[in-house]
Amino acid sequence: QVQLVESGGGLVQVGGSLRLSCAASGRTFTDYSMAWFRQAPGKEREFVGAISYSGVSTNYADSVKGRVTISRDNAKNTVSLQMSSLKPEDTAVYYCAAGWNWRLNRTQAYDYWGQGTQVTVSS
Repeated sequence: QVQLVESGGGLVQVGGSLRLSCAASGRTFTDYSMAWFRQAPGKEREFVGAISYSGVSTNYADSVKGRVTISRDNAKNTVSLQMSSLKPEDTAVYYCAAGWNWRLNRTQAYDYWGQGTQVTVSS
């Protein structure tokens, strides 16, 4: 089992930046690829990006590419999502997830999920 707890969400203005963090506990953190997903009201949960076990490789959704960066600190068992140039359509609950393959963008590829943190981008 892996427990994931997100933090860092909040209200930010259009064009602003925000950094989300996810703290992991339980099984060995480096056994897992880590990912971020988001879900807006009335919409399906969508992939934001993922990072490999080592942190060397990343994979981003086209909708956020160039505006977000995922990083991980394996010594601290944390993964972060740095977002910039935020838009109203980035408003969603953001979820951290742990899985086996950072190349995959489907929710089914990730076994463990956090409770989510709300990000609201106001215009």
